[in-house]
Amino acid sequence: MILTRGARVTGAVLCGVLAVIVASWLVRDIRAAEFDELMRYWAGFQEARPHALPTTTAADAALFVVYAVATVAALRSAVAATVLVATGVVTIAVRLPGLWNIGSRAMESSYSDDLRTRALICAFAALAAGIALLITAGAGRRPPAGSYEQLPTRPGPGASVTGFLLLCAVGAELIAWEIRQIVRLQSEFFPDWYLGGDYLGYGLIDPPLGWASVLTALLCVFAGVSALFHAVHSRPFGLLAAALLLPAGMLGVVRAVHYDLLDHLGSLPTETQLMLVSWLFEAFVAVVVLIALAPRGFADVPGPYGPGYGQPGYGTPGYGPEAHPGQDAGPYPGQQPPAPGYGYPQGGGFGPPPPPSQPPPGW
Repeated sequence: MILTRGARVTGAVLCGVLAVIVASWLVRDIRAAEFDELMRYWAGFQEARPHALPTTTAADAALFVVYAVATVAALRSAVAATVLVATGVVTIAVRLPGLWNIGSRAMESSYSDDLRTRALICAFAALAAGIALLITAGAGRRPPAGSYEQLPTRPGPGASVTGFLLLCAVGAELIAWEIRQIVRLQSEFFPDWYLGGDYLGYGLIDPPLGWASVLTALLCVFAGVSALFHAVHSRPFGLLAAALLLPAGMLGVVRAVHYDLLDHLGSLPTETQLMLVSWLFEAFVAVVVLIALAPRGFADVPGPYGPGYGQPGYGTPGYGPEAHPGQDAGPYPGQQPPAPGYGYPQGGGFGPPPPPSQPPPGW
């Protein structure tokens, strides 16, 4: 299935709205906290002292890039429908905790009433846009009108295996760290880690830290398993998972370099060593998955002739119907000769070949 033109435009507009919402908060933080201090705050440097408490994290910058890419993909990509679904699902999952966290006492003590009101309005708007993306992707589907149309693509064998191994491995690593958090956290902090509350701080428009970590882990596992089966949706979900994974891994490596942790790796506690290895692994996986899944992949019906080329009734050189018994088939036994002038060398014309006499297998 592919998207209608109206659905593509609607999806692009919705992704553009989401990009504008995130961009407005990024601009606010850059103006209020200064760019250099904002970068140090995002990186987790303890000595960072921004003039105003930022409302965003590095994940919001990654989401802005995701929304910008999704806007273009909605108009031009063969997998526009699954791009809209992946973007809508992640948007809903990321913005949903804001409905009960933005008004908490921790947010009241950290941000002004005006900022919290704007954040709540933006949370509702983002959730509405995310739901609208899912509706648009479902209602705007249609079958391809001909073999000349751009069809949805699937990752190739190499990209599928790479995505499966790396994404599932990093998903398992994130889940292992969450199990460690459950063991280490005291009972009064445990709900705040996943649902938010008054004890643990995070960005005004962002989900709690545990919620975000579990979301990324589930997204990685889902995309990895989907890639193993060459699913059409594996590329958008895999690329989105890598985009969300990249800031955490890269900023972890930046922190390790900044505090010279790599130079003293052997003398560090075992848990800290494992944390450093996890940051390096997450950054590596994100980069490799982006490289592996970014290429277009293979279409369900590759080329103008599709599968079964050379079989009677579909994909034969003449693309014509079989001749009736006793009919003069000319140089094409069992078939009528092709009509010249429409995509055939002997006709001297341009454009795709005419539709087959019967639909290809699997349509």
